[in-house]
Amino acid sequence: MSDTEQTPVVLFSDLGLSEPVLKAVNQAGYETPSPIQAQSIPPLLEGRDLLGQAQTGTGKTAAFSLPLLSRIDVKAKTPQMLVLAPTRELAIQVAEAIQSYAKHMKGLHVLPIYGGQSVGIQLRQLQRNPQVIVGTPGRILDHIRRRTLKLGDLKSLVLDEADEMLRMGFIDDVETILKETPDSRQVALFSATMPGPIHRVATRYLKDPVEIRIKSKTSTMETINQRYWQVTGMHKLEALTRILEVEEFDAMIIFVRTKNATTELAEKLEARGYSSSAINGDMNQAAREKAINQTKKGKIDILIATDVAARGLDIERISHVINYDIPYDTESYVHRIGRTGRAGRKGEVILFVQPREKRMLFAIEKATRQTIAKMQLPSTEDIADRRVMQFSEQLSQTIESQDLSFFQEVISNYQESHGADPLEVAAALTYLVQKQRPLKPVVHVRPARSERGDNRGKDREHGSRRDRSDRGERPNRGERPSSPRRGNQAPHRSEDGMQTYRVEVGRSHGVEVKNIVGAIANEAGIDSKDIGRISLQDDYSTIDLPQGMPKDLFQQLRKVWVVNKQLEISLVNNNDASASSDGENTHRKPKRSGKPRTRARDKARRPSQNRK
Repeated sequence: MSDTEQTPVVLFSDLGLSEPVLKAVNQAGYETPSPIQAQSIPPLLEGRDLLGQAQTGTGKTAAFSLPLLSRIDVKAKTPQMLVLAPTRELAIQVAEAIQSYAKHMKGLHVLPIYGGQSVGIQLRQLQRNPQVIVGTPGRILDHIRRRTLKLGDLKSLVLDEADEMLRMGFIDDVETILKETPDSRQVALFSATMPGPIHRVATRYLKDPVEIRIKSKTSTMETINQRYWQVTGMHKLEALTRILEVEEFDAMIIFVRTKNATTELAEKLEARGYSSSAINGDMNQAAREKAINQTKKGKIDILIATDVAARGLDIERISHVINYDIPYDTESYVHRIGRTGRAGRKGEVILFVQPREKRMLFAIEKATRQTIAKMQLPSTEDIADRRVMQFSEQLSQTIESQDLSFFQEVISNYQESHGADPLEVAAALTYLVQKQRPLKPVVHVRPARSERGDNRGKDREHGSRRDRSDRGERPNRGERPSSPRRGNQAPHRSEDGMQTYRVEVGRSHGVEVKNIVGAIANEAGIDSKDIGRISLQDDYSTIDLPQGMPKDLFQQLRKVWVVNKQLEISLVNNNDASASSDGENTHRKPKRSGKPRTRARDKARRPSQNRK
């Protein structure tokens, strides 16, 4: 955990990346490359083959994506870059990352190809002539054999997590694919370990490769207690506020990914009464030192920082580190949590983890040699107990340390003139003192609209409309339960400003209201308090969402997975109860009756099948 080994800081702008790629990197908030990135990017930009040995979570995706994208000719409408990944999940994750790095490369298309997805969909996407293909070996080989994927113009090939592909039995498919690529292509092979078969593939297909070995910083930290909260429907800021309410901390550092996020979060916490300050790479040294000194003196309790800005920090008061944004690599995480638990002191670390970031969580557990326990957010009762305890402590300290004779006289005169009960007077004074911070937290309620004749949404705590419990919503008075048959679905009236959508998951799939709320909130960026009522049926559910959903967001939500099924969200017409799933501007299709079609590909969509 020592900071004595300081190496010169290398910036992404020093590495020779193309202007569009560098622009995307800067906008993503990356400040400095990780070791695997700093060592891999220059030789890959030169066109060299590369053999990299590095653990998951060291930043390999950016290490090969950034330089290889910089070498792509967007005018050429043929596959130029192919990335092979062992699993469907990793292929999607890598494709999304590459897409984000290439967002300023106009005319560039990235296509993920994996088993479990309809071949027809992939054929249509291949006709768009993508320049970057990311896929699992089995499905890539299938398209090669169908002659629907031609690799004659391929410039680069990446084997990501090669040892995992060996373990899953893909190594023969990988070799067959390599033989189908031109001899002139560039090959980058990354593997956490280097077993014999992987080394033989490297020897056979890589030409004079640059070899890079990154030894991950593994550390056992007995003095640091690590926990994680899986991000659900509740907004991260609200979750953070709850944690700050109940955690016993002296001072803390909250890590975010971008410079802008440091100032935004600091302002929001200040508005909630917490003494906080941002530190980031844009601050001059004087401002940074001022914030650090004020934290050491106890004038500031919370620092919001980026990885680079917190480098070398040693503040004895830091008892907690909160990873508000998960880091890009495990080394950054090890560096972050080293800001607490120093010199044998006890430290607390909390990590916010999105569902799609679970792979990084596992990598972090391996790097720290600890299992990170899942935590539950404090309830309103926990917050109330904490506030009452703090108030009681303040009361005792005030009675012991202050001369209260004048105030006793004021209260005594009031009591005599008004005939007031002493306990009632004390309660009124407590209310006045705690008015801005009630001892019993106010439940955030979305007020009912006056034009509605009901009281729906009345008791949704903290903006989460789960008043009808996870068993599903009870029908309103006079409303018949909906039939599970799409064609006979009972009419449903949305609240004003809301539209009713249907999702193809229900009780029979094991779904709960919280699963749907979490998926919609995370993927759509909709605050949970803006999600309307949810009704669970046997094989589908309905949900009210704000009107005017953008088309691209609608398409994104259709692909979201919940309890091993895609939502396949469609808009319900409140007049005829027909539903749509085509994603056009109207989100409507002609009404049809009868049972939903049984699709053979539904089984194949399950993410557990990655082979083909």
